[in-house]
Amino acid sequence: MTLPGGEISKRELHFIWIVDCSGSMRDDGKIQSLNYAIREAIPHMQREAESNFQANLLVSALKFSTGAHWIIPPTDVNSFKWIDVEAKGHTDLGQALVLLSEILHIPPMTNRGLPPVLVLLSDGQPTDNFEDGLNKLLQEPWGKKAIRISIAIGEDANMKVLEQFIGSDERSPLLARNPEVLSNYIRWVSTVVQSASARPRSQQKNDELHDSNVEIPKPPEMISTATDVW
Repeated sequence: MTLPGGEISKRELHFIWIVDCSGSMRDDGKIQSLNYAIREAIPHMQREAESNFQANLLVSALKFSTGAHWIIPPTDVNSFKWIDVEAKGHTDLGQALVLLSEILHIPPMTNRGLPPVLVLLSDGQPTDNFEDGLNKLLQEPWGKKAIRISIAIGEDANMKVLEQFIGSDERSPLLARNPEVLSNYIRWVSTVVQSASARPRSQQKNDELHDSNVEIPKPPEMISTATDVW
């Protein structure tokens, strides 16, 4: 959309990392691999965002272990820097989703934005009331309309919980069995999913929230020769 004077009217696109920092993420270097993968993906994410003329990409991060905390507020992608996280404590995913629902409320969110991208990374089983947190998230218009992606870090992740978070028959959790695959999936989410979310097939009208109409490409098949498996 072009405004008088020739400036392009951009819509906010929020991209939110939701990161499991529970004690089990210490095992086999999973938390170090996650930190590395997100840091490595940032330049690719920034380059992809440059071509998304409709979107003003804001990236933030929420961690959960014993409790949940925002570690990075919404930040312009070109200024975004990852803060390494450490692993300890429980897996309070429900609390994380409650915090997430608060930022997806209108306000502070605008009803003229693009569907947010929520990326959940977890290796285990929630230790609090996940269902209540998810229900609170889905009560918010942008929580329900969000593009929800989940990445299982290792075979012990609760796939049923990750499927519930996604809430779509068209997408399944992505299973990362080793650091190489985790890095590839994080880069795919940072670029391909970001780009698709910035270009919905139909636009929202009359300042109302409609179905997001975002078509997410199928993730590539990740083939790895690595012998270390989570």
